[in-house]
Amino acid sequence: MRADGPIKHIIYVIKENRTYDQVLGDLPQADGSSALVLFGRPVTPNEHALAERFGIFDRFFDNAHVSADGHNWSTAAFANDYLEKMWPPEYAGRRTRYDFEDGAHASVPHAGYLWDLAARSSRSFRNYGKFTTAGPLKGSDVTTDMPTLRDRTDLHFPTFDMDVRDVDRLREWQREYDAFERAGTLPQLELVRLPRDHTAGTRPGSVTPAGMVADNDLAVGKLAEIVSHSRDWSDSAIFVVEDDAQNGADHVDEQRSTFYLISPYAAGGVQHRTLTTAGVLRTIETILGMPPLTPYDAGARPLDAAFRARPDLRPFVALPAQTDTDALNTAAAYRARDSARLDFAREDAAPADVLNDILWHAVKGAAPQPATGAFR
Repeated sequence: MRADGPIKHIIYVIKENRTYDQVLGDLPQADGSSALVLFGRPVTPNEHALAERFGIFDRFFDNAHVSADGHNWSTAAFANDYLEKMWPPEYAGRRTRYDFEDGAHASVPHAGYLWDLAARSSRSFRNYGKFTTAGPLKGSDVTTDMPTLRDRTDLHFPTFDMDVRDVDRLREWQREYDAFERAGTLPQLELVRLPRDHTAGTRPGSVTPAGMVADNDLAVGKLAEIVSHSRDWSDSAIFVVEDDAQNGADHVDEQRSTFYLISPYAAGGVQHRTLTTAGVLRTIETILGMPPLTPYDAGARPLDAAFRARPDLRPFVALPAQTDTDALNTAAAYRARDSARLDFAREDAAPADVLNDILWHAVKGAAPQPATGAFR
């Protein structure tokens, strides 16, 4: 893993709010708790297949606690003093201004974000969904207040909206990806937001939690399939993180989360070394020959052991969804009335403890929910 190595193109995918045990706790070869699985292999067949082929990371931890700092840690290896002081009252309902992903000056870290670093380093990049705002009419082009992103963002790529399928987001990404491939102008760095594993709880008329997570899983699998069948597969790496774990149940730690490395150069096997979001950024920076953004990524452990020198160029074929991605919640679903009152227009507007309870019982039925956070 080095700046002059074989990897020339990176796709950085950021998802929403899952712990390791919620998704991969049923993998017997790693440190998971099957009792805590909510969206196991029947819901996420592609993520299971990707982990088993390219590497299982059972000691990956998000630096952040919630989405407010999570999207900053995921793209800047830092959440500044203003942000860290302002998100707790926001999440406690004592503040109503969510100004953490809109380019508001107070929350912007001093060194900027990964895209600012790429611009300073003369690296080409393209943005799909990060720090964007929906247009005034549903379905209209998105906007962004981030100066560096204005000319490098796909304005047709949807923002955070649980009514939009991730496979449809992926279709828009593929439209540009195929065009870049034909022209030989694939950006060195792409950021892709696939947020639907957040879910809309059991809100009547919305797709069920399992259906939304299955849709998200299918989008990740199809992205891997598209890239691995492209002419740039031999020099590509895909990094897939959750912005935060949202304090869901996990038998190791409430910030342990899923991470996927998809590349011909992925070493595979069980990677049991402690890794973090900042380490992913340090790895991306190293591969693209860029300096670290902050002391946090500078000091983070990179993913050296996750790579090997000799590539395995076999393509990945996405598995079909095994869970109905169109199944709808009914009024009889667990806490459907509460879900109908929750705000799912933006990530984390619904209280984490409430949504975690809804998701647990929507999947597990009457089984008692474990205490929030880490336990043994």
